[in-house]
Amino acid sequence: FIALADTLKQNAEVVVRTLKSKGIDVWMMTGDNETTARAISHELGIDHFISNVLPKDKAMRIKGLQDKGRNVAMVGDGINDAPALIQADTGIAIGSGSEIAIEAGELILVRNDLRDVNVSLELSKRIYSKIRQNMFWALFYNALMIPIAGGLFSSIGISMRPELAALAMSMSSVSVVTNSLLLRKFKIRDDIS
Repeated sequence: FIALADTLKQNAEVVVRTLKSKGIDVWMMTGDNETTARAISHELGIDHFISNVLPKDKAMRIKGLQDKGRNVAMVGDGINDAPALIQADTGIAIGSGSEIAIEAGELILVRNDLRDVNVSLELSKRIYSKIRQNMFWALFYNALMIPIAGGLFSSIGISMRPELAALAMSMSSVSVVTNSLLLRKFKIRDDIS
């Protein structure tokens, strides 16, 4: 008999290994038959696969994982992946893929390089961390400075002139922007790509 399968994308095995090392549960969903899917998943080191999936059923399978409390990111490049990309919590479309898949994705990988999945996840974590830092410092600053600037403590001798309050508020914005600009130092390391 003759077995046919798509060729694996370059770096797929490295990407799967890196994702698994970060504790991410990697699944493969394919329209291929079970024998082919098992061979490919084994070659890539993927523990879970779903085979013989029709395009219309991919979104349903993702919904099933979400109903079990799973947070699902879907990587796809074809027209068959569009409904699943939309259903996923994060749809990652490969830029060299079909127009409809690109439209369906929330994150578009411009290069046809799967390692960018790992890079985008690392960058997303750093951005989220910066957002949390900025929220903490803004809340801390405002909780401290607004009552002082409003004269709440003037009866005990703690007050601030309006021009100093304006300067302090400007410095708060400068610190948030400066902290955010530190993201420009993000470098793609070999261990995340």
